[in-house]
Amino acid sequence: MPAASADSTAPVSVVTALYLGTKVLHTEAERSGIIKDMLRGDVSRKGYVLLQRNLLAAYQALEAGLESHRDTPVLAALARYRLDRASAMQADLNVLCDGDFSAVPMLPAGEAYAKRIADAAKGDGELLIAHAYTRYLGDLSGGQILKRLLAKKPGLAPEELSFYDFPAYADLAVLKSDYRNALDEAGKLAKNPQAIIDEGSVAFQLNTDLSWAVQGAIEQAPSAA
Repeated sequence: MPAASADSTAPVSVVTALYLGTKVLHTEAERSGIIKDMLRGDVSRKGYVLLQRNLLAAYQALEAGLESHRDTPVLAALARYRLDRASAMQADLNVLCDGDFSAVPMLPAGEAYAKRIADAAKGDGELLIAHAYTRYLGDLSGGQILKRLLAKKPGLAPEELSFYDFPAYADLAVLKSDYRNALDEAGKLAKNPQAIIDEGSVAFQLNTDLSWAVQGAIEQAPSAA
């Protein structure tokens, strides 16, 4: 499916184009490393902590990037949502690690992911649309399934899973629909929609790389139960 209309000014729907353009990579991500274990309901507490610690930097970069463009026409609507996943993730990590997760390492794959998002925020910041799609719509979709699985194994408590809660929004289905529409509106204003679609593929590949890296680190660590 072409990402842009005939005059190449805007995609019909950036969300649809991202979905179709990343469908294969999305499936590969779900079959990779620790993400596959999570979806099977078979992940260790240690593995989950390592994944979340490495994703924290990506969310911090994404939210800082959106905030820096809060007054620009393309990203203003997305920035206003203030979904604040980074603060929730940090709160979870503090509970999971007894108040101090500083000993949990940042992996090169996690650093690369965060750097890519920080780079996407430069200039007009339009590439952040791809990363907002990948992370936030994922949290509102599959993330809700993961929350239920993680509560079963490794048996995480509600205060360790606040990352998956959106307390400012009463109806997650409405939030998901509204946010999808906001992404589409941002895509219509973007100067280079194809670059956004391409960035979506990069985002999913970075997720896959991180998933394998986390699994590898856990398997190599002592007492990796």
